[in-house]
Amino acid sequence: MASSSSSSSIYSQISLKVGRSWQLHSTHDGVQRRVISVGIGGSDTELFGTRVVGTIGTKLSNKWSFAGGSRVVVISDVAKLNPFRKCCGVSASWYAGSQIASSAFTLGTVAVLPFYTLMVLAPKAELTKKSVESGIPYVVLGLLYGYLLYLSWTPDTIRMMFASKYWLPELPGIAKMFSSELTLASAWIHLLAVDLFAARQVFLEGLEFDIETRHSVSLCLLFCPIGIIVHVMTKLLTKRSGNT
Repeated sequence: MASSSSSSSIYSQISLKVGRSWQLHSTHDGVQRRVISVGIGGSDTELFGTRVVGTIGTKLSNKWSFAGGSRVVVISDVAKLNPFRKCCGVSASWYAGSQIASSAFTLGTVAVLPFYTLMVLAPKAELTKKSVESGIPYVVLGLLYGYLLYLSWTPDTIRMMFASKYWLPELPGIAKMFSSELTLASAWIHLLAVDLFAARQVFLEGLEFDIETRHSVSLCLLFCPIGIIVHVMTKLLTKRSGNT
């Protein structure tokens, strides 16, 4: 029963097209042959997530003559299934790459949020200090970045990065390189790691010199250069107010 239900579930996903044509042929011995071609095919069939392109053909050859009467011969064509067409392979590869990039983007973003939350909501807690001083998040983000870089790397990557004759980056080449979702996801992980490290430095300096850093740390999450500038200004104002 399990095999029957499995078969029915497979066949329910396949859309078939049936076509028929016939031709009349006369041979040199006066025998008339009528050939009927029946084609069964699915030009866009999807089976277990793989697109299958194929046709199944059957020919009915009806030979008739006054002497021999009528005879029907059935000739079956071999089914032509090609689940590994180049275009389908490229499509499947693109789909897998897109899914990996999306998952890595979400995973990296979610992974850094607890550290920012602790630094902003509980800056004086011992748990916050131990978490911020740990190097584990940077190792995890570094490994994730290396994996995405490996997947997105192509023989043209260096050429697109240093497109000018002076081996300097150019904006059109960088824009073309970042048209890939894997490359874009790797850049996002790179930014998350650098921004978290900068926020860590701001936070630790705030603990050392007793400076308010919650606003600067919050800015480092999305606008890291602005967060660093705000922290420097906060540090200068705090030092000036202390002197007076």
